[in-house]
Formats: sequence, structure tokens, C-alpha cells
Amino acid sequence: MPKFFLCTFGCRCNQADSAEMRARLCGSALREADDHRDADLIVVNSCTVTRRADQQVRQTVRRLHRENPGAKLVATGCYAERDPEALAAIPGVSLVLGNADRSRLVEVWRAGPGSGGRILRSPLDAARDYLIADASHIGCKTRPFLKLQDGCDARCAYCVVPSVRGPGRSAALEDVLAEIRRLVDRGYQEIVLTGIHIGSYGRRSPRPARLTELLRRILEIQGLGRLRLSSIEPMRFDRAIVALAAENRNFAPHFHVPLQSGSDRILRRMRRPYTAARFLDLLHFIQASLPTVGLGTDVLVGFPGETDDDFEATCDLVRQSPLTYLHVFPFSAREGTDACTMTGHVPPRAVHARCEILREISIQKNLSFRRRFVEQVLPAISLAKEEEMGESVALTENYIHARIAGPAVAPNRLINIRIDEVRPEGTWATLVQAVSDLPNPVLDLGIPPKSGGI
Repeated sequence: MPKFFLCTFGCRCNQADSAEMRARLCGSALREADDHRDADLIVVNSCTVTRRADQQVRQTVRRLHRENPGAKLVATGCYAERDPEALAAIPGVSLVLGNADRSRLVEVWRAGPGSGGRILRSPLDAARDYLIADASHIGCKTRPFLKLQDGCDARCAYCVVPSVRGPGRSAALEDVLAEIRRLVDRGYQEIVLTGIHIGSYGRRSPRPARLTELLRRILEIQGLGRLRLSSIEPMRFDRAIVALAAENRNFAPHFHVPLQSGSDRILRRMRRPYTAARFLDLLHFIQASLPTVGLGTDVLVGFPGETDDDFEATCDLVRQSPLTYLHVFPFSAREGTDACTMTGHVPPRAVHARCEILREISIQKNLSFRRRFVEQVLPAISLAKEEEMGESVALTENYIHARIAGPAVAPNRLINIRIDEVRPEGTWATLVQAVSDLPNPVLDLGIPPKSGGI
């Protein structure tokens, strides 16, 4: 039986897209290889959010081909959509598939080797009809990412995503519910809802249904373990979602709300439709409703025109906020975005220094947050070693990764852990209750094998 190897870069949406491709390949009599050197087909699902991401993709493609020159190598994803010629020019690339053509992967494989460097790239509008794919094909990881929305209609000045993902579109509510039920029946204990602009879910659907309505319906599903949301933009954050999380213990008290800048002047230049004060008010509202909540954000440093005062405004907001971690990114000019042609670019050395300042603030805030829970018991899910955290690691409902002392804990179990020790480099905990000890336990059916079907 031929084997495939899937290499994924970037965000949770890309991971969901890889699960879709994995499902299609497994359903077509291919088996997933443990190592790229053993694969007949290598698929690279790329990211293009920064220049560094582009560079990493190119380096990886060259290495994969060098270490397995006999495999058919297909590049897809957002870099393949933005600059297919650059990937097609790399020796060893058999085919470049645009984002609207991922569903043709099996067809391409069956068609045979073909000529080197071919490009298949349909208009993104061709992907407007949204179809929920099998989210359970996640390799040997623990938590499936269910993509319920794709594309974006916002036009933030720095962002290349609308041009590589297309217009905003949403899965049908009933299709999402059906996939959630299927994942629950398969035994998955935590499901993560993701999308490019998840807060806009349903707004362009023939039968509009808002995200809050979908969440209510999901939380009614019998046997649901834990539900978690991925990143949700502040301008589309319905505060009713917070009430749902406060009322339902199986809704993870963890939200990732991108800030980008704490300067109102820079937010306007970015075309972000909110103020720093409004963002801060939203975070304080969430924390007041959910005292143990984990709150993350994205910050973009060095946007054209960012002064020392603008940067200090961002630092001040972060310090005042209940944020528990930051993802800090240096500005990377993307061709085709308005920011690419703006004047006032910040010197790279200054951008680097500012990033380091914010990362240190993030480390200290996260350390303070984790220390709050020493000697407390928190609900968590045990992770698989494939989560790149090692064995016997759990993720708490409020997004603390903790290493569990003692015998290894099987992955995909809802557990209670006591936080024993917190240091800058990690958190250590003790298992208090396994799923079998809890009232009305959810049966753990384990994680499907890589090559498994439905």
C-alpha cells in the first residue's frame, strides 16, 4: 500500500485543512508514513503570514526532496496560493495546488507523476461552497480542530490572508453539529472550533446563524466533553459567548483575542475597527465573568509609523490587562497589502528590541497567572506525546500546560490535576482524578490510528 507524509505549517486552520487532506488520502487506500523518508507522496501545507514563514517552507521543501528524492512532492496552502511560481521552481516539486484545489489532491495522486513544477490554482471563489470535512483525521494528536469558517472580508492593512483564503464563508450549522456528534461518538474529549474569522460565522450564509447560536446548540449535545474556541477577533466578540462559558463547565474558560496594537493611532492605520480602551474593557468583562480564565492575544510590533510612544502605549495596555500570554510578531511587509507601501518603516534593530520587551512582559504575566493556581485542582485533558510537549502532559481548561508526575497518563482523558510547582520554564502537577473516577464519566475510546478510516 502506498504511503503519504503530511507536513503542516502555520495556524489551526491549516491543521484543520491537513486533517481534511489526511481523511481524503486515507480514504483512497493510502497509509500515513511515520517518516517522510518512507513516503511515496509528500504533501507540504504551507503558511505565508510572514517572510520568515515563506523561507521556512522553502527550506523544508528542499530538505524533504533531498532526503526522499523518489517521492512525489506536492505543495499547497497559503504560500502556494500567494506565490505558486516560487514553489514550483524548487527542484523536486511535482505540483503546486492552490487553496481552492486541495480537494483534488487524491485525483492528482491517481493521475501519476506528471511534469515537474505543475501549478493548479483555481479562483478562490471556486471554494465558496463550504463543506465540513472529517476532522478526526488528526494524526495521533488528541484534540481535533473543527474548521467551521474560512476566508475573511476584513481588510486589515497588514494582512495577506483575505487574498490567499478568499471571501468569508461558513459551514452550515447542521453540518457542524453532525460533525461534532461524530467526534463525540469517536471518543474525543476536547474539540476546538477554529476559523480564519470565527466571530463572523454565519453572516453570509443563506440561512444566517450566529456563532452564539451554534455554540448553544453544540453545548446541548449529549456526551460532549470539552469545547474550546480558537482565536476570535474583538470586533466580532459577542459578550453572550462569555455567559455561555460561565454557565457551562464543558466550555473551556480560555479565549484568544488579537490586539495587534495598544495605540489608537496605529490601530486606525491598521484599519482595526476598535480602540485600545474598548479592547481592554472586553478583557476585564471576560475576567469578571470567568475569574480563572486564560486570556491570550497577538501583538504586531513595528507596524509602519509606530513610534516609541505608540509602542509604550501597547506595553501599558498589556501590563494593565488580565492577559495571561502574548504571541508577539514583528511586522513583515506582504506584497499586495496596503502596509507594504506605507512609509515610516521601523528599523529592524528597533523592532527586534521591542519584540524582546513584549516577550519578557508576556513571560512575567504568564508566570504570575500560573502561580495563582499552585495547590489548586484544575480540570484538564491529557495530551498525546505527538503534541510536541513530551509524555504525561496535560492541558488545563484555562490553557496551562502541565507535566504530570508519576506513571504515564493515557492521552485523551478528562482529568483533574493539582498544580504543585510553577517555574518560568514550566508547570508540574499531580493527577488527582482520572476520568473513571469522575461522576458520569465519558467513555474514553482512544485516538484513531493514523491509517484508520471512519
